[in-house]
Parts: sequence; C-alpha cells; structure tokens
Amino acid sequence: MGYGLGRASVESKAAVRTVVLASADTHFRRVLRRELTAMRWHVREACGGAEAMEQLEAETAEAMVLDSVLPDLEVGEFAMQMRSQYPVMDLLRVDAGAEEAGARSPRRNELLHALRQAQLDASGGGAGECESSMVDVAKQVRTRRGVSAGKSGAAELTVVVRETGLCGAEETAAKVPAVQASIFDEDWGDRRTTRARPLPLPNMVGESPAMLELARLVRLVAPRSTSVLIEGETGTGKELVAKAVHLLSARASKPYVVLNCAAIPETLLEAELFGHTRGAFTGAVQSRTGRIEAANGGTLFLDEIGEMPLALQAKMLRFLESGELQRVGDNETVRVDVRIVSATHQHLRQLTADRTFRLDLYHRLAVFPVFIPPVRERVEDVLPLATHLLGKLGEEMPVKRLSAGAARKLLEHDWPGNVRELAHVLERGTILAEDRQEIACDEIWF
Repeated sequence: MGYGLGRASVESKAAVRTVVLASADTHFRRVLRRELTAMRWHVREACGGAEAMEQLEAETAEAMVLDSVLPDLEVGEFAMQMRSQYPVMDLLRVDAGAEEAGARSPRRNELLHALRQAQLDASGGGAGECESSMVDVAKQVRTRRGVSAGKSGAAELTVVVRETGLCGAEETAAKVPAVQASIFDEDWGDRRTTRARPLPLPNMVGESPAMLELARLVRLVAPRSTSVLIEGETGTGKELVAKAVHLLSARASKPYVVLNCAAIPETLLEAELFGHTRGAFTGAVQSRTGRIEAANGGTLFLDEIGEMPLALQAKMLRFLESGELQRVGDNETVRVDVRIVSATHQHLRQLTADRTFRLDLYHRLAVFPVFIPPVRERVEDVLPLATHLLGKLGEEMPVKRLSAGAARKLLEHDWPGNVRELAHVLERGTILAEDRQEIACDEIWF
C-alpha cells in the first residue's frame, strides 16, 4: 500500500482538492459534501473507518474529515493510525476541530467553514422532511397494494419512492431499509432491543435479512485470526467479503494478498504460493518470494480454493498446521504469521466426498464458513445495488437513473450472474441511454 507519500506528491494534486468524509451519518455527509463541492473540493465518502482506509489505499487525499464516532473502529486509534500512515494529510476530527495536531491543508479554512456549516445544518434536523414523506408513501403502498413484510414490499417501495420524486437516487437507497423496518416489519422494535442491527460491510450493498446476517457474522470473526471460508455463486462478491474481513481486522494496515487458484497453471501454483530459489526448476533464473510469505502479518485470500491440486493441498495443510513454509528448491523453513481467507463457488464439502478435496484441509479452511446469498434470493437489494453501481459508473460519465419501467424489469429478472451481471446490464443501459439522464425499460438487456 502506498503510504509513504511525501508532501510534494500531495501538493502536486492540489488542484484536485480531494477530501475523504468518514461518518456513518448519511445526512451529515450529504450536507458537508454539498458545502465542500461548492468550494470545488472533490469529495469521497466513507460510512466507517475500514471503508475510509480503502478509499485512501485506492487514491491519496489532501484531507480527511473524521466524525466523532465510527461504527467499526475506535476513532482515537484510527486517527493515530491515519496520521502515522499519511503524515502529510490534513486530518480534522469533528470533536476536535482546529485544535487537531498534524499536517495542515493550504485550504484548511475552507474545510473548517464547511464543517461548521454542516454541524449547524445537522443540528437543525434537515433530514426529517424526506424521511417522513417516505413513511407516508410506505403506508400508501401497504394500504393500496396490500404489501406484506417481505421481498416484494421493499422492492415495490423503492419503485414508488423513485416515481414520486421524494428523494434522489442516493437518498432512496439510504432511506428505504429504515422505512422497510419501521413500516413493513411490525416486530422490528422488539428485535432491536435484544440485538443491535448489524452495519453493512465496507463496499457491500444490501439491507436484506440475509445480507445483514452476513455482515453480523463477518464483523464477529474479523477481529480474530480464524480461517474463514466464503461460499457463494459466481458474481456474488466473495472477494469484497474477503477484503472486508481484512479491513475490519487488526491486520488492516498489513499486506492483503490475493491468489486465484484457478488462474495459475498447476505446475506453477506451488512456486507461486510458497516461493522458490534460483535454479529450483527450469526458468527459475532468480529467487522469488511466494504469496504466503508476501502476506506475512496480514491476510492471504485464496480464491477458487476448490481448484487447488490434491498434491498441493497436502503441503498447504502442513503450512496451516505449523505456520511454516518451505520454498521450492530450499531446505530451510520460514515461519510466517498469515491469516487465510478462502473462497469457492463450488460445494466444497461435496468435493471432499468425491475425494477431489482433502477433508482435513476443508476443516482447516472452514473454521468459520460464511455464505453469500445469490441476488435472486434477496430481491429487495436489487435497486439499492443498482443505485450504487450507477453511482460508480457516474465517476466516468454523467450519473444515470432508472425509469420506473427499467426498475421493474430489473426486479423481475432471476440474475443467474448475480451482482456482476447486474453491473454489466447497467453499464450497457448507461451506454444505450446516450445523453439522456434516464435509462428506459427497452435499454435493459439480459
């Protein structure tokens, strides 16, 4: 990760004026973004500390505004880590303001002014009007269409809210789950008193019960070093869940290394994993560190673990049992501290019955198994996912919105390719819409 950037590197991007807003408060972020955008700042938002770290890993920023409470990390420790890793980034904490020590942005006064305006606006409760209107619409939906608590209710609510124009696409995606809970789920209040509602995972969109349960499980296991096995169909976002496990752990500042076991020839996979010495095999002109060793202190994500050859599975099992590896062509062993997160779209337990995957290795990898439900089983997440994906497409072209007909067409599809298929359909629709702001029904192709 590119943490060692000098002041000159940041100042060379001064014209961009990038700031990261880290807060779980959607309304606060929206107001602060509006203020800063008017001052020609490029604003990137994060709903928690882990997502903010990923934003900075992807692209450095001149400044960060950090809320007084984060849903996933302790604010004080997170701020210290950010100052250590990004010493030239101006970090403003909402609860500290101008007294915050560290680097100073040349435009710090603009940030402080925008922060004061956002705090004044937030204290005035500007978000209530939109949400109360949405509650009214939800009641109308329930009365007029007889919607019950379930998948179709949340999805239909999203369409109706979008048709009425009560809020923009982003606000719709943020508010629908809260309305669904309060209007469609009659005993939500009782469950909320016994268990806190799980927060979504970084960069994962979905407020369905299955996705909230996934988020709860990931947040439970992430702080530990337990091996995690992620199962789910192709295109459901297994790599995003693996990255969330890493970001929400104490290893977040350490390496995150990815290896797709299906993408590397069997003859090279062992050397890729464990490394090799010079002359270990034909073509090994110099020694090379393997992926496991490169992930020392951090996390190794093994995608498509079911494709690992049986001969290599035995060596992988020995590493998991001892924490030691042996490079190809070397007699010495190296001890490393690596957390293993693996993923597969196959039924790994069935592969053990077919004797194509070792049962003892399966038990080592699946200490904590999690399952990502396919999109067809969480229809209520389709439109929030579409909103999120259209927003990402808007980074390269004007943001499009869905017509009511296009939204219904998305809801009626089975999505065999899951989120990846949805992303491709929306990208195609965005292109077909040309200069128009709205994607029509006939521009949704499957």
